[in-house]
Amino acid sequence: MPTVLVEGPYRFFFFSADRREPPHIHVEAGDNAAKFWLEPVKLAWSKGFRGHELNRLRRIIEKHKQDFLEGWHEHLNS
Repeated sequence: MPTVLVEGPYRFFFFSADRREPPHIHVEAGDNAAKFWLEPVKLAWSKGFRGHELNRLRRIIEKHKQDFLEGWHEHLNS
């Protein structure tokens, strides 16, 4: 499960076993976790994050979307 970004308390990563799903990114911070689809950026599910944190995560993902997509295709399609 390669980490592609750490920003503040948030770790953004992929699961190698997810290659059959559309591009997405997982996020963890402590016991909180979430999954966001990348095309378009949309929350798939969340556990423990508050609304304001999810909004912040969405902004971070939008900012790094192209890098995440490139990392997804590079890692999961190789």
